[in-house]
Amino acid sequence: METKKVLPVLFLVMFLVMVGFGIIIPVIPFLAEKVGGSPTELGLLMAVYSFMQLFFAPIWGRISDRVGRKPVMAIGIAGLAVSFFIMALADSLWGLFVARMVGGVLSSANMPTAMAYVADITKPEERGKGMGIIGAATGLGFIFGPAIGGIFSKTSLNVPFYIAGISSMITLLLVMFLLKESLPVEKRAPRFKSKQSRWSGFKGPLSYLFILQMIVTLSMAGLETTFAYFAAKKADISLVQLGYIFMIMGFGSAIVQGGLVGRLSKKYGEGVVIQLGLIISAVGFALILFSSGFWTSAIFLTFFGMGNGFIRPAISALLTKRSNTGHGSITGLLSSFDSFGRIAGPPIGGWLFSISNGLPFLSGAILSVFAWILFQNYQARANRIEAPYNC
Repeated sequence: METKKVLPVLFLVMFLVMVGFGIIIPVIPFLAEKVGGSPTELGLLMAVYSFMQLFFAPIWGRISDRVGRKPVMAIGIAGLAVSFFIMALADSLWGLFVARMVGGVLSSANMPTAMAYVADITKPEERGKGMGIIGAATGLGFIFGPAIGGIFSKTSLNVPFYIAGISSMITLLLVMFLLKESLPVEKRAPRFKSKQSRWSGFKGPLSYLFILQMIVTLSMAGLETTFAYFAAKKADISLVQLGYIFMIMGFGSAIVQGGLVGRLSKKYGEGVVIQLGLIISAVGFALILFSSGFWTSAIFLTFFGMGNGFIRPAISALLTKRSNTGHGSITGLLSSFDSFGRIAGPPIGGWLFSISNGLPFLSGAILSVFAWILFQNYQARANRIEAPYNC
């Protein structure tokens, strides 16, 4: 399979997946309010999606190791479409919860399967580039999606959900007719093999990488939750300006993932890229504390976003290269840790903000430094294990 021909198709698929997902994000709070939901219930509505992904991403990853990537990805995208149409038709809060749970269970197949697909079709030295392209696709999709949702919500709160559902159906057709299967039958895990634990990839030095990703996601989720309040108080940033700031940050992160991660990984290795990302993220967190207006907020947040953009693709590439577990199993477990960070990050960030409005960003800088130290421990343990084989 020619990687140059397949990666653009996968890029388009993941871009459209995230456009559909992003379309509904700015509209969900208003739809929940329309059917009688309280702010607390809205929080639960948002959290239940990540909670489902926490448990089901590893399951879908393992299934993709057994039956192939294409059918699992098709199920995930179809699940997104179904959840969007349920939300479009929902006239009660429980209907929205059902939709979010269905979406969380089924769409949790998308990201780990896409990363496993990249691992299947790329050589080890090109792995970082492939993972970066997927990261860029998801980042760009999440930039354009909310803008589309905001525009069409003026017509009706239900319209964005129909558009997201139709977009997902188009994406499903692309997967079925244009995307080739990346995992040959002879390379698939036996279907009737003894049941493998979801934690099978969480062992030895690699366990440090999973924890590192969780820390990075947790601190990022805390920032996303509190930055709007911080910017309004510290820099008098309006909601419209905030949207532009996050859009600029998203473009910066996408440029890093799509252009720099692959080149730097190939030249210096994923380890250097991860450390570079953590250092830039730590500095970015600290700089945010000095935001004083629109441009300083945009520059500092974009600097942070670029650092963050280095980390996830490089960790994904390194895990698939170093682990003996199937690509789907290892990327599914990584997505599970990612989901845990997204569940824990917002309440922790909110609690820290209630103590001091700069505390979420100061703690983010400290956590980034801690993650850097954690990576040094990973390298030390990995080197000790590999040393006897290099003698």
